[in-house]
Amino acid sequence: MSDHSRTEAPASQRLEFRVGALGAFIAPLIFAVGTCVYFVGFVVLDLTAIAAVGFLGLFVASWLAKSQEKFWNAAIDGIASRTSATLFLLMLLVGVLAQMFKATGVSSGFVWLAQEAHIGGGVFVMITFLITCAIALATGSSLGTMLAMFPILYTAGAAIGASPALLAGAILSGAIFGDNIAPISDTTVISATTQRYRRRAGLADVGGVVRSRLRYALPAAGIAAIAFLIAGIMTTGGDGAKSVVEAEASPTGLWMLLAIAALILVAFIARDLFLAVGVGLVVGTVVALLTGLATPGQILGANDGAPTGYITDGLSSMLPLIGLLVAVFAMIGVVEASGMFDRIVEAIISSPRFQSARGAETAIGISGAFCTVVLAGLNGPGLMFAGPLSDKIGAAVGLHPYRRSNVMDCAAMGVGVIVPIASTFLLVASLGTQGYEGIPELSVFAILGAAFYPFALTAMTVISIITGWGRRYEGENGVELTEPDPAWQAEMTATLPVVGLYRP
Repeated sequence: MSDHSRTEAPASQRLEFRVGALGAFIAPLIFAVGTCVYFVGFVVLDLTAIAAVGFLGLFVASWLAKSQEKFWNAAIDGIASRTSATLFLLMLLVGVLAQMFKATGVSSGFVWLAQEAHIGGGVFVMITFLITCAIALATGSSLGTMLAMFPILYTAGAAIGASPALLAGAILSGAIFGDNIAPISDTTVISATTQRYRRRAGLADVGGVVRSRLRYALPAAGIAAIAFLIAGIMTTGGDGAKSVVEAEASPTGLWMLLAIAALILVAFIARDLFLAVGVGLVVGTVVALLTGLATPGQILGANDGAPTGYITDGLSSMLPLIGLLVAVFAMIGVVEASGMFDRIVEAIISSPRFQSARGAETAIGISGAFCTVVLAGLNGPGLMFAGPLSDKIGAAVGLHPYRRSNVMDCAAMGVGVIVPIASTFLLVASLGTQGYEGIPELSVFAILGAAFYPFALTAMTVISIITGWGRRYEGENGVELTEPDPAWQAEMTATLPVVGLYRP
């Protein structure tokens, strides 16, 4: 959640540029163009290179700022937020967890299990989606789930002939589904707690938001599961990938499911993601040692003067991603300090066409998706921006806090997280396909076409806004109404247009 309340900043405190207010977007523009050049022009799938482009954009933008000091202070504020620090630490821990699963052969256990159960590649794609949904729902972390599941399910699916692109899309989709409705997900919490009641005290409760969100998320997940099954049956992976990994099929790796079970159990009971990952690491390490899946040297050691083990390998594997995230959060700080972000969103939602219930929901969806896209698909920070704006515009037409939260969150978790180049989710998914012998490394564009859940969720959101399906208004004492209270709605409409919401 936001570290500070967001109020209009005095002009003297804003970050200004010599080229005008749009200078705030110079760094993101250079980042987007550079990423496109690397991915499309050079066909280089390397996060270190993408991070370098991000820092180049920041460096160029800093010289166009009227004050270098204000620019870099804004960048540091973005990097030093609680959200960014939490994400950095989580990525490091999950990196070790993913490397542990990779080193101990969990994927070979799934390959053996699929072979024994005579599960084909097509069915396995749908199973991959459902398993990832369950893990993400338990952990509440989409990026963490993706990094943990790629070494297990991506390689296992490739071994039995599943399409690598569909497998990557299934893992990404399942992770977003869990993030969309998990009670412990930061996006769920932010989307709920940024929406205030107007006819009673308090904020939207997470439990009520999740319950009401299921009417959109479950149909979208059902559509995605069917799409993965049909597309999986119609396509198969390359024989090269199958032959390389298939020889490693072994039931021994299934012992590591104890670590996964411990992680899920603790996540559900304790609602503490760091604790859950820590328990998963401890249980996994003990099981690996007792079953012979790993030696002490394969956990942490040295050989010929070089460090070895999945602990050091896991940490080092995350450094390029963390470097990229540092650049992204610095850009977020710069855009935020300029005040330009708020001006653009306010210009969209202050128009009279957005002051009906359908218009207000359209504005809420636009702001949720726009904020997330601008912030590189990072839905948590995106919702921090969009939340207060959605709260004001939705309340002005009497929409219930649950409805405001759901339209905003579903728009952000749909198209907001899968826009090519700008999407951290697609970049992480691309990273997850790298480093496996005989299995292709996929670009963000290859994965985008198989991201069925975000597309289905976007369709559900658009249908809901157009038809009014699921629309609820706030009644006396915060109760949900299917029709607005005319007197209250007229009173609230008088609060438009939305005032600026700048966070210093």
